[in-house]
Amino acid sequence: MLIEKYKIAEHNDALMATHRRAFDYIAGEIPQTTEILQRLAAFQVGIPSWALGTGGTRFGRFPGGGEPRSLEEKIEDVGLLHQLNQSSGAISLHIPWDVPSNAAHIKAVAAQHGLRFDAMNSNTFQDQPGQQHSYKFGSLQHVNKAVRKQAVEHNIEVIRHGVELGSEALTVWLSDGSCFPGQLNFRHAFQNTLEGLQEIYAALPDNWKVFVEYKAAEPNFYSTTVGDWGQSLLYANKLGPKAYSLVDLGHHLPNANIEQIVSLLLMEGKLGGFHFNDSKFGDDDLTVGSIKPYQLFLIFNELVDGMDARGMNHNTDLGWMIDASHNVKDPLEDLLQSVEAIMISYAQALLVDRKKLLAAQQDNDVVTAQEILQQAFRTDVRPLVAAARLQAGGALQPLALYRSEKVRANLVQQRGLKTMATGL
Repeated sequence: MLIEKYKIAEHNDALMATHRRAFDYIAGEIPQTTEILQRLAAFQVGIPSWALGTGGTRFGRFPGGGEPRSLEEKIEDVGLLHQLNQSSGAISLHIPWDVPSNAAHIKAVAAQHGLRFDAMNSNTFQDQPGQQHSYKFGSLQHVNKAVRKQAVEHNIEVIRHGVELGSEALTVWLSDGSCFPGQLNFRHAFQNTLEGLQEIYAALPDNWKVFVEYKAAEPNFYSTTVGDWGQSLLYANKLGPKAYSLVDLGHHLPNANIEQIVSLLLMEGKLGGFHFNDSKFGDDDLTVGSIKPYQLFLIFNELVDGMDARGMNHNTDLGWMIDASHNVKDPLEDLLQSVEAIMISYAQALLVDRKKLLAAQQDNDVVTAQEILQQAFRTDVRPLVAAARLQAGGALQPLALYRSEKVRANLVQQRGLKTMATGL
């Protein structure tokens, strides 16, 4: 469903006086307001198709009703998010959960909602109905060449679907690894995986990228075959110029310095994609910014600095996507909160006085460097984010409008109370 434009206008009119006061104040404090608004308006975050239903744990899943029953309805849900915040202009599909039976039709539905297709995602971490070989002991790392061949062919199939939809990237995340010492020959597993990735790389169209995603643990806890950014970078370097590392905030060991990781990957020209979420203990996939908002800001600080150093376009030169999923929230509300947190951290990073920060670093003035960063982090940039959204035709307070229009109740009425979207 979509919200009538006049209702968005009425919502904005009711809040305009309050918004204007807050915006005028911060605009008077920040000289580069116009530039920041332009950057915020251009910045788009991809929404994964699997996050539109309630998530789950090993122990259960609790659907909230009104979940999308088809790929078309998933696109409609992302279209609603984009209508509200004007920053969710892309959808990322996971195959085989979301195989487009008619690519031309699916492209037309997406175009109606102003959406493009972000990176395609393969799935060799689950066995599917009718699948000939099992991935119980891995996919690209598997000792059985037939299993490896099956995984390669699946990824090539995903590329074909992506080409039909206009996507230009493939994300490969592997659950491959081992649960117990001695189970796996690490060198053989690495080499098998590399050979499989090389076959997939060879099938990429000229304008495509492949993102090699890494994860420290889960579902294998003794070892993972692409376990950290160093291993991902090693694969990407061996594959070639169209291969990049993908950083997922939850895919790190506790207290890892993710901001340093993204800085170095950017320096090497090998950071390709980014998955946003938050965590307390591990790969919790919690709402972005709900646990460690300062870390999110510090990561964005390095992203902005590193991209500017290479002359990169903030919006188009990296793949930005949310990868959050939790089973106690309305998924659409969770995604609205996540996008808002991303936009706030991005805006704060744009406020950092980089000349003063560099001077403080060159002088070893640790106190001043900290003050510069925390001054930006403590600035309430919500009026800037709202102003950029307003200029693009969105709602001043997307979550409030979503709730006042009783969107979830309407979706339940349309789709039913017992629907369950495909995904984790």
